[in-house]
Amino acid sequence: MTRRTHWIVGPGAIGRLLALRLVQHGHGVTLIGRRALPGRQTLVTPEGAAATLEVATRDCPPQDCPEMVHLTTKAYAAEAAYAALAGHLPGHTPLVLWQNGFFTQPRLGACHAGPVLCATTTEGAYVEGDDRVVHAGHGDTAIGCLDGGHAALAESLAALLSEAGLPAAAVPDIRHRLWQKLAVNAAINPLVARYRIRNGELRDAPYRAEVEAVIAEVAGVMQAEGIAPPAGAGLDGWRALVWRVVGATANNRASMLQDVLAGRATEHEAILAPLVSAATRHGLATPRLEALLATMR
Repeated sequence: MTRRTHWIVGPGAIGRLLALRLVQHGHGVTLIGRRALPGRQTLVTPEGAAATLEVATRDCPPQDCPEMVHLTTKAYAAEAAYAALAGHLPGHTPLVLWQNGFFTQPRLGACHAGPVLCATTTEGAYVEGDDRVVHAGHGDTAIGCLDGGHAALAESLAALLSEAGLPAAAVPDIRHRLWQKLAVNAAINPLVARYRIRNGELRDAPYRAEVEAVIAEVAGVMQAEGIAPPAGAGLDGWRALVWRVVGATANNRASMLQDVLAGRATEHEAILAPLVSAATRHGLATPRLEALLATMR
């Protein structure tokens, strides 16, 4: 596998996990944030092993151009982060978008001259200070282009990530994958953030009926958009998927809840606004999704 140089813009949990896994496997990485983090970073694996690695960190883009840029900021910060980078990049540079929701991907895909790939991942990670990230759980990553193009580039990146210990696959239907993840996030994250509870508590009587109502609205939007659940069909398929994820992540504090507790901005717009917009376009009523969107603002 050819070694590449990567800029990773957004040194949160996923950004640092990606950076340190690539560094471990000999790739050149520059980690870029609003402020430069310590160059010695510790990665804790799901098995509890810890490795301290050297990674280049900066608060602005370096002069040397990368072979690939990964944008790992939160969705609400992605467009501003890209605008700060654009003048430093040759037009042909591949851009990989790692955001949740389905808000920034079409917009940045339309304005970047080079190839744009989207990634959606179930890797679990969280940060413990400026110099330590915990890889909390193994997952899978899907990579693709919204219009189905750049298949060879997606295959190459998927192989590179898999080699670095982050199993990945190139897929022709990344748009569907992003919508599917958005559907699950919409039924879980805003509610746990609103009520300040762990994911598993959504199964309890005070919240279960509200989750079911949100799932029903989401399922209607997904049907109108032509997006099917990964297994099953229609409302039952979406219900099974959401409750399976709730069970699998029962003890988790969702990232949106962590943001609320820390007084940070959340990704509610990226997750809820595309659903409400699609519902309006299709003439569907989504009062609960609209109420959640208004409440989180």
